Amino acid sequence: MEAEASSEARQAVEAIVMVAEAPVPPGLMAQLIEIPTEKVEAICEQLAEEYRDQRRGFELVRAAGGYRFRSHPDAESYVKRFVVSGQSSRLSSAALETLAIVAYKQPLSRAQVSAIRGVNAEGAMRTLQQRGLVREVGRDPGPGNARLFATAPEFLERLGLDSIEDLPPLADFVPGAEVIEALETSLMAENRLAPEAKSDGDPPAE
Repeated sequence: MEAEASSEARQAVEAIVMVAEAPVPPGLMAQLIEIPTEKVEAICEQLAEEYRDQRRGFELVRAAGGYRFRSHPDAESYVKRFVVSGQSSRLSSAALETLAIVAYKQPLSRAQVSAIRGVNAEGAMRTLQQRGLVREVGRDPGPGNARLFATAPEFLERLGLDSIEDLPPLADFVPGAEVIEALETSLMAENRLAPEAKSDGDPPAE
């Protein structure tokens, strides 16, 4: 039971640091996971050592009183090549999805984008900023004063829009209630017919 709890705590620490846009203090993680701060620090040290031993492309480091992930210094030349080549390449599906979230929900923080996507959006947001499609527009007045982001003028120019209000409504991309009801009815019918179709094909019992 203790091993299971320890594994869950390690997973929680990794997940929190992964989606954070700034170093996460161990005391904050301790409150969220409901374990002692010393335990959080021990977990972070264990994870950092494991990443080093496995020669991973990233590392867990202590910075500004908290913990954060960063690319490994040994891979710096490859990261630079990736960043430079990304300027002329097409946007990935993850970047396009992130851009759509920012466009329809702006202004919002990186953490909010990550929460909506369900995965860390740090890399996608950085790409969009480098492309000039997303920009920082202020700070959240709430706790933490997280940086807020919105689409940049380049975004509207690329799409040929005069303002963000010219974006098509989200309802245009969501099936209507009648379509969803028809799909559900069809699926229910298929589930009812499936056993019968199978029995028709079986040879008669001896």
